[in-house]
Amino acid sequence: MPFWGPLKVAHIKGETCRRYAKTRRTTFGCPDGESRPVAPDTVRRELGTLQAALNYCHHEGHILSAPAVTMPPKSAPRERYLTRSEAAKLIWHAYRGHKASHIARFILIGLYSGTRKDALLRMGFAPNTVGGWFDLENGIMYRMGEGERTTNKRRSPAPIPRKLLAHLKRWHKSGAVWAVEYQGARVGDIKRGFAKAVASAELKGVTPHTLKHTAITWALQGGADKWHVAGFFSTSIETIERVYGHHAPDHMESARAALDGMSRAANRYK
Repeated sequence: MPFWGPLKVAHIKGETCRRYAKTRRTTFGCPDGESRPVAPDTVRRELGTLQAALNYCHHEGHILSAPAVTMPPKSAPRERYLTRSEAAKLIWHAYRGHKASHIARFILIGLYSGTRKDALLRMGFAPNTVGGWFDLENGIMYRMGEGERTTNKRRSPAPIPRKLLAHLKRWHKSGAVWAVEYQGARVGDIKRGFAKAVASAELKGVTPHTLKHTAITWALQGGADKWHVAGFFSTSIETIERVYGHHAPDHMESARAALDGMSRAANRYK
């Protein structure tokens, strides 16, 4: 708002968007006036929100047309995922203090289900209007709550992995109502607790989203079919191929086989 507030819709063009991006990456937008540059991906999300607002206003008839918002290019996909030893180390450090046991539960569920942070924190053990739930009797996890609006962040039902199901049944039997709770109440944010566990485990570049990335990577490394992986993790096949495809055992297999065939043909002419 400090940047766009005084401007009109007609001022939204390439030059203005690039100037906004430049200011956000330097000193602009800090309430206390300190310099806190934001990442290009953050600028891209902010400008994407501006484009969505313009499109909505155009659809509702508030403006005659929605100008195109110029956004920074997409960053390369993040490659960071946890090895199994790193995951075990992270869980152990989260469990070290009894006050952070809910962080360990969050990590376990994230690694086994690949559910996004916000959806995971709203999941319980019974149907509710807040978020999804784990059907322990039938072994199904519903990532979307009753009455929730469908968005582009797909949250399709999926079978609960056997090892995760055992953990969930044990927690529920001990009185848990929510998958991730603290002193009987649903946990709304794990940012600080998760960061402390990561720091204690001396890991670098690990965020809550790393858990989803790790789950998908492990599934592909284990030989799972890409279509099945896309369905289980509610992720498009295009994203699986673009971001994670190189982890699959058959990645570029046809190219290697073709080159092997060329080598055999060449040997015949020696």
